[in-house]
Amino acid sequence: MDRRHFIKQSTLFSIGGMLIPAALLASYRKETLFEDINYDGKVLIIGAGAAGLYAAYILKTKGINFQILEASANYGGRLGKLTGFANFPIDLGAQWLHGKKNITGDLIAKSGTKITLDNSDEKYWFNNQILSSLPRDINEIFTREDNLPDVSFKDFAIQEGYGNEYKNIVEAIAGDCGAAASRISAFWKIKEEENWSSGGKDFKFQETYFDLIDSQIAIHIKDEILLNTIVSKIDYSQSSIVVTDSNNNNYKADKVIITVPITILKSNDIQFIPALPSEKTAAFAKIGMDAGMKVFLKFTNKFFDENIIGGSICAAYADDSIGKAQSDNILLAFITGKQAEYLTSLGSDSAITNALLLELDTMYNGQATASFVSSHVHNWTTNPFIKGAYSYSTVGIGDSRKIAAQSINEKLYFAGEAMNINGHHQTVHGAVETGYREVKHILKAIKK
Repeated sequence: MDRRHFIKQSTLFSIGGMLIPAALLASYRKETLFEDINYDGKVLIIGAGAAGLYAAYILKTKGINFQILEASANYGGRLGKLTGFANFPIDLGAQWLHGKKNITGDLIAKSGTKITLDNSDEKYWFNNQILSSLPRDINEIFTREDNLPDVSFKDFAIQEGYGNEYKNIVEAIAGDCGAAASRISAFWKIKEEENWSSGGKDFKFQETYFDLIDSQIAIHIKDEILLNTIVSKIDYSQSSIVVTDSNNNNYKADKVIITVPITILKSNDIQFIPALPSEKTAAFAKIGMDAGMKVFLKFTNKFFDENIIGGSICAAYADDSIGKAQSDNILLAFITGKQAEYLTSLGSDSAITNALLLELDTMYNGQATASFVSSHVHNWTTNPFIKGAYSYSTVGIGDSRKIAAQSINEKLYFAGEAMNINGHHQTVHGAVETGYREVKHILKAIKK
């Protein structure tokens, strides 16, 4: 999943000069990555999300033997595509391109992929009415460049005098960052993004984000992906690394790139021999990742606004037809944090849908139920190989991402959006950057 347009109007612009165009693109454009590499070892990649796929793509260009082990039945990680529900394809996961000055922006330009600037308007559900603007601009407290305390969004808003009537608005701001308002740090949210260089505009795909990654990256390496292969153990105690799956099949490698979501590392779903350093596991624990789901609601009539912020069941709804060639009436309910936990606890897709319809009926005088056609619930929380939305900056996170991303003994390498230390975590392009980074580290180790 990905952050939405709403955050563009709040905390993303809060990093001062960091969104002013710096270098056009990262150094990867000019690097040759050791053209004369000659290596007969093997690299295993754990996870076929954006980071793993791009790492594999770069390894292939260098002629290095590799294989990807993917736990699920599909590649893509937190990318996914739904067809047949609407008259346009739907992104089940990551959806917005946050700036074009990055690797995925290059892929878009190279492929001619059609994207549309998302400048849709926001409306607010506030004190039981829909408003075009809030009585008091709460965004301003999250856009300050100094004096932000290391406390949660929720506590910071209270400290700044925003009462209970702003609770769901604060939840929406935190939700765009993938977190409950009581868990994400006001200070570290800003601090960790100081090096953001991707650009400040958000774009939507006419097709899907998944299509871009599939057609430009995965197509070149998909034959080397082993699906339904759940890694349970990584033994790096000897010169060769032995990776074991849930069926007790062993895979030998000289180096391993681990790209699984931070939730999987925090849950100890993979046993490491020897155990990972305590400093690293402590760093994993400090990187947040909350529950997350997307619910697509189809209606006969377009009674809803482009964005509705501030619901108590879903903090942010968005018109999913924006940027698409067709225009079925699809409203996206984007839910993270405690709201996603609550909806998950309801136990069924129909119960989740009914809860959302009830809230929309309250906002729009019964029009939701009257024009409802069908829904599609995609709950990333209950996916055993994902377990949530995307990483966020907890209170006290400090340099945990940097520690978590450090390689071990030139054998184990860590990638994925949570391991991005340049402010591009929570994004597909941030995940891709880490795949590139870790291959670069491997090539440097080989050249020693």
